[in-house]
Amino acid sequence: MIPVSQALKHVTENFSPLTPEQIPLNDCLGRVLAEDLASKVSHPPAAVSSMDGYAVLAADTSSAPVTLDLIGESQAGGGFSGVVKAGQTVRIFTGAPLPEGADAVVMQENTEATNGNIRILEGVPVGKFIRPAGMDFGAGDVLLKAGTVLNARHIGLAAAMNAPHLPVRRKPRVAILATGDEVVMPGQPMGPSQIVSSNSFLLSAFVRALGGEPVDLGIAGDTVEQLKSAIDGAMGCDLLITIGGASVGDYDLVGKVLGNAGLRQIFYKIAMRPGKPLLFGKLEGAFNGLAVLGMPGNPVSAGVCSVLFLKPAMAAMLGMADTGTELQSATLGQDLPENDQRQDYLRASLTLGGEGERVATPLGKQDSAMLARFSEAHCLIVRAPFAAAASTGDVVDILPLQGSCFSI
Repeated sequence: MIPVSQALKHVTENFSPLTPEQIPLNDCLGRVLAEDLASKVSHPPAAVSSMDGYAVLAADTSSAPVTLDLIGESQAGGGFSGVVKAGQTVRIFTGAPLPEGADAVVMQENTEATNGNIRILEGVPVGKFIRPAGMDFGAGDVLLKAGTVLNARHIGLAAAMNAPHLPVRRKPRVAILATGDEVVMPGQPMGPSQIVSSNSFLLSAFVRALGGEPVDLGIAGDTVEQLKSAIDGAMGCDLLITIGGASVGDYDLVGKVLGNAGLRQIFYKIAMRPGKPLLFGKLEGAFNGLAVLGMPGNPVSAGVCSVLFLKPAMAAMLGMADTGTELQSATLGQDLPENDQRQDYLRASLTLGGEGERVATPLGKQDSAMLARFSEAHCLIVRAPFAAAASTGDVVDILPLQGSCFSI
């Protein structure tokens, strides 16, 4: 068995960013920007009014009330082509360009129309109610960085930057293969010793949430022929995930079939609980170095391994600096005994204590087959190998499971 930190290093160093592709701006939500994005324009492109009112020379209003000659108007998308001189004013609307010569705007509530002229009731300083050119950003400003997961605000900003298409990372194609004669799809007839396949659905949903494209290879029975045929379906993908069949039982054939297909095993078994029998390697030859994660069959084991290893692998393929796996801290909600040689990931709830602190409390029995309890968990309490006994109120490390679209 290798430690979790070493396994994580092996995984992350074997993935690199996928090639970028240009896609229309309206299709970019949730995609990962592949290159820094600089604005093609300034915003606003020229000085504009932030109010409905009158464009003036501020000096003319210093002795307000004062009457000015109305010589035209400036509308958004239009503008006034003349020059505002002393004693003159131009009707202006919000977002309209400031006429040449004017250096301030008087809001219309502080004016009166009198016989075709405008009476200014209150004086204004230079720059009042004016948004200068480039106030928000200028042409050439880099406003969105490579590795950004694009949300609705980013899309709006990119549009304002005059970018109709964006360079984004290609979605990683992740092949998912469930294995075992005992596994059936939801809704299918079940034999007395069979169970419903849940891991492939959990993993497919997680891959989508992480910005990837799952490729369902179905369920392969416990024969070499079925496994080989199913694994061949992963050609052209960026990652193959197998579920179950990677242990040491007589019918656990995944490792054997992968080996025959050209697997270069990088590690097998990690000093962690749950998730010990995780396999990682690369399929050489016809598969062209396809990465393989052989997940344990127990659903919680597969889920925890996905949080720890699939998430950073996807982040690496998408060129993201933030893997979402940084540990946080919380106060322990109950006593815990000392730990053994494996790093422990306890499914736990998160509540607020009396002083607003986060309190993490393990959810009772921690069996790796208890998917309902895993779905209830807000976080994983992380306990290092050979950790000493911990008491209620101690500060512990946690790995959140909720709070973003990357939640499992």
